[in-house]
Amino acid sequence: MTGETFDALETRDPEARDREQFAQLRRQVAHAKAHAPAFSHALAAVDPAALTSRAVLASLPVTRKSDLLELQKAARPFGGLAATRWGAARRVFQSPGPIYEPEGAQPDYWRLARALHAAGFRAGELIHNCFAYHLTPAGSMLETAGHALGCTVFPGGTGQTELQVQAIADLGAHGYAGTPSFLKIILEKADELGVALPTLERAIVSGEAFLPSQREFFAARGVSGYQAYATADLGLIAYETGAREGLVVDEGVIVEIVRPGTGDPVAAGEVGEVVVTTLITADYPLIRFGTGDLSAFLPGTSPCGRTNVRIKGWLGRADQTTKVKGMFVHPAQVAAIVKRHPEIVKARLVVDNAEGADRMTLVVEVPGNASSYAEAIVASIREVTKLRGEIAFRLPGELPNDGKVIEDARKYS
Repeated sequence: MTGETFDALETRDPEARDREQFAQLRRQVAHAKAHAPAFSHALAAVDPAALTSRAVLASLPVTRKSDLLELQKAARPFGGLAATRWGAARRVFQSPGPIYEPEGAQPDYWRLARALHAAGFRAGELIHNCFAYHLTPAGSMLETAGHALGCTVFPGGTGQTELQVQAIADLGAHGYAGTPSFLKIILEKADELGVALPTLERAIVSGEAFLPSQREFFAARGVSGYQAYATADLGLIAYETGAREGLVVDEGVIVEIVRPGTGDPVAAGEVGEVVVTTLITADYPLIRFGTGDLSAFLPGTSPCGRTNVRIKGWLGRADQTTKVKGMFVHPAQVAAIVKRHPEIVKARLVVDNAEGADRMTLVVEVPGNASSYAEAIVASIREVTKLRGEIAFRLPGELPNDGKVIEDARKYS
């Protein structure tokens, strides 16, 4: 660790980063094909040596988080995506579903030490860790990161607020790790009890939205809060820095933003689904893993000096599947309609019930005179979804940039 950055990787020349990361990608894909049965099948036709650019990476299939439950039911314990075995993995965790995740034995397996450092944590400090230690991996994710950074960790977990306040006060914890809502509860309880927490100066929060009102509440009590974007499958994806301008993407992953329901990257700045490829996680080498989260790239680089790309943060969920007249309609079906009609620039399926019955309207951006396309597009809606739908035309740029492919506008009261 040098200066204000965790290591020299954070300030690499972007071209050098691309070269080095794509070299890692080629090794990771070869490893996944050799040791993870599901990737051996899914990537059978892929030559790792050909993976030299984002355009080539974008041709690989996407495995989505929403697929994990069925994959793991079919092939226990990890759906054939893991390249580890019992005895080699240190721990295994269960997330809601249930979905299972392995934890490898290498230090800072989830790579969150980088986010802790960016939030101001340093070796020799005490971290009060209020992420859950039961079943789910969040507690271990932050504990192993703290140990890698040279910190001592108090395993507070969740609940028992008065005991949490007492431990922070008695031990003089320097920082907090956990959800922002639970930190607010702890600070409010400290106020209620009349207990001062003068040593608590920083926090790293995750697991839910970090609201501006929460950030201000913490700051008024001398606590600087920073957010980390991580998942149980992938570990760290992106993290906040002192610049407070978006989240810098972690050095151990490649992030793409794709149109929901597809694997196709969106235009720069457009909202889409976050798709992540891990580069250094050998136990669970996820290639083009669709998180189901929405975000967008920010232009330029961070004023903090880190040179990796940035994302806006969590902007909602990409899985917008809905049920219309008893049948499920998926974002992938909207994408299939768009692919049939190259004149469509962008599309959004709006479902409403203004006249008491479900109605679908595909709103499409089409340049110029659009009326000649209507009949063919309406026919495609019926063929792909097996439901009747209407069409509405907009000019390019008129649809909102919010990542929505399906908008459920029905009212039930």
